[in-house]
Amino acid sequence: MTARIERVVTEGVVDIDGTEHKVENNTWIIGDDDEVIVIDAARDAEKILEQVGEREVLAVICTAGLPDHVGAAIEVASRDEAIVALHPKDKPLWRETWRETWPDIDMEDDGIFEVADVQLDVLETPGITPGGVSLYCEGLGAVFTGKALQADGPGKLGGEYPALADQLTSIGGRLFTLPGDTRVLAAHGDEVTIGDLEPHFDGWVSGSLTRDDPDVDGSLTDGTKISGIKLNPDDD
Repeated sequence: MTARIERVVTEGVVDIDGTEHKVENNTWIIGDDDEVIVIDAARDAEKILEQVGEREVLAVICTAGLPDHVGAAIEVASRDEAIVALHPKDKPLWRETWRETWPDIDMEDDGIFEVADVQLDVLETPGITPGGVSLYCEGLGAVFTGKALQADGPGKLGGEYPALADQLTSIGGRLFTLPGDTRVLAAHGDEVTIGDLEPHFDGWVSGSLTRDDPDVDGSLTDGTKISGIKLNPDDD
């Protein structure tokens, strides 16, 4: 069977540093008529599993350890004894939601997951969280970016950029190296393509994302400097 991509949208409230934020999440299902992988099982396991149907869940992959990315992970995975995968740097965040269990697999850069007739390649894209990842599926021409990159640009957490220099490094060095027609399927909002967003990158680097802030000396909202952005994550 040929693999395909399906979306489940859920809604809920997330508490970030004592402030509640209404959030709408995309959960992505990749697979065929027999087996699937679920990306970012947000909060409504029943709705997600209804979309999965009788197909076997092989894995639940979390692009971040945040509550709205892992909230239904255990319940979705447990139905078929599937594995749950998370980057190890986001385990402290995971623990805020799941205090008595851990993910089954520690994801690392360049890791691989296979489902149906396609492969998902793990790309480390920290910024929103230290262990943020994206998953590139060349066979389906799509990249699942979590909060790292969305239709309106770099994602935020509670209205802020936790580590914008790191996030822009991830975007420029990992995501914008993908083909321009690659679909960007984020944890929130509508889809877009790499080619749609890439022309805006120079503006983001030069400060357009934070230009309305009182601090206009080149400092970003996380206190770093624009000069800290690396287009190649391997740069010293």
